[in-house]
Amino acid sequence: MHFESFSDFLAMGGYAPYVWSAYGISFAAMLWIMVSSLNTKRRIAAEIKNKIAREQRIKEAEKLENTL
Repeated sequence: MHFESFSDFLAMGGYAPYVWSAYGISFAAMLWIMVSSLNTKRRIAAEIKNKIAREQRIKEAEKLENTL
């Protein structure tokens, strides 16, 4: 579709509220998915780090127990 001016482009042939709200909702959904994914990744990385540290403490305790 060809527009004569930038204001015609923004008006989207009279469908501007529908078009721009669809773009806005889509952008907000993608942003929410990205933020949610990053938070999940950060949480899982912290859980893995804690689990590795716990396993290391257990191994050290078993070593200490075996030397006694």
